[in-house]
Amino acid sequence: MTLAPYACDPARSRGRLQPEPEAAFRSPFQRDRDRIIHSSAFRRLKHKTQVFVEHEGDYYRTRLTHSIEVAQVARTIAGALGLNQELTEAVALAHDLGHTPFGHTGEDALDALMAPHGGFDHNAQTIRIVTSLERHYAAFDGLNLTWETLEGIAKHNGPVEGPLPYGLAEYQARHDLDLATWASAEAQAAAISDDIAYNNHDLHDGLRAGLFTDAEIAALPVVGPAYAAVDADWPGLGPKRRRHEALRRVFGEMVGDVIATARARLEAAAPASPEAVRATGGPVVAFSGAMAQAVDEIRAFLFTRMYRAPRVMKERARVTAVIDDLFPLYMRRPDLLPAAWQADIAAARGQTALARIVADYVAGMTDRFALQSHARLFGDAGGCAADPAGAPR
Repeated sequence: MTLAPYACDPARSRGRLQPEPEAAFRSPFQRDRDRIIHSSAFRRLKHKTQVFVEHEGDYYRTRLTHSIEVAQVARTIAGALGLNQELTEAVALAHDLGHTPFGHTGEDALDALMAPHGGFDHNAQTIRIVTSLERHYAAFDGLNLTWETLEGIAKHNGPVEGPLPYGLAEYQARHDLDLATWASAEAQAAAISDDIAYNNHDLHDGLRAGLFTDAEIAALPVVGPAYAAVDADWPGLGPKRRRHEALRRVFGEMVGDVIATARARLEAAAPASPEAVRATGGPVVAFSGAMAQAVDEIRAFLFTRMYRAPRVMKERARVTAVIDDLFPLYMRRPDLLPAAWQADIAAARGQTALARIVADYVAGMTDRFALQSHARLFGDAGGCAADPAGAPR
């Protein structure tokens, strides 16, 4: 595929922090993607959930299935815009590696516990994982990803301003990621694909969970016209197929809107290089104004009816208690952490350094392993069968 002039060319990559010989059969961005897929943190996403805790049902999305869906959407957008699909996919697959067990609930709990030590941010934790915590290679800690992939991860939500969160600040001091600029068009495609994927699959998961009905979401923009179009094309279609057909059309409308909007913005800006994309002063891969408003309405509906539903809030309280119990215990008894962590603990100087190690360990847990650990250490009935694969490292 011929790349657009504003696409990231692997032959012109800014390289890796630790120089390596090039691979014979893979580009630098393909190697990044493969290292992410083969990482321990990526495998653990299988048992980390988005909204529902893992034991509530194995048909709900996990962080792993979400990341795969984001990558699929991102590759479609990248291909339509003449971007580098391998870089786009690498950023998409890596974007959730830093998430804690129990989704944003776990992150909120860990951030509160880490407040005296600089807080916790899942995006910065992803940088920490891929630059330090994955320890498998002989020559370096982390995955030694290219500058472009790291930039895309760091700027997942746009330019990073103000005090940098721990993990990102630590790496930025070693390797400047130009945090004040917008990311490459590839990274922007990965970021907006995240929005598309989670809004669509949260609608689907919320319907499956019975938190709202097809009729209720048919009142939403984009969603309602999709249901109407299905009814016109397939009158009398069964409920399950009707739902699937409608939501796949919502997906398609959002993707098509992004591609059309990005093409118009790129044509107007006419960037001649990735550097020109970074210097545009705003995103080039984005929703149109009308679609952005529709997405905001869908997100507001999901916040009220799904993320803050009584059933979900009850589970949030339960899993918050798990994190609130485990973190202080490990701070008092760091010897309870596995042997692989003890060298870092011995080298830690002060409570903040120890807290970072404990946060790394707790954040790396899967839902299942966190519940098992709590059951084992506190004697409750919340655990499952032993699953050592859910432990960090």
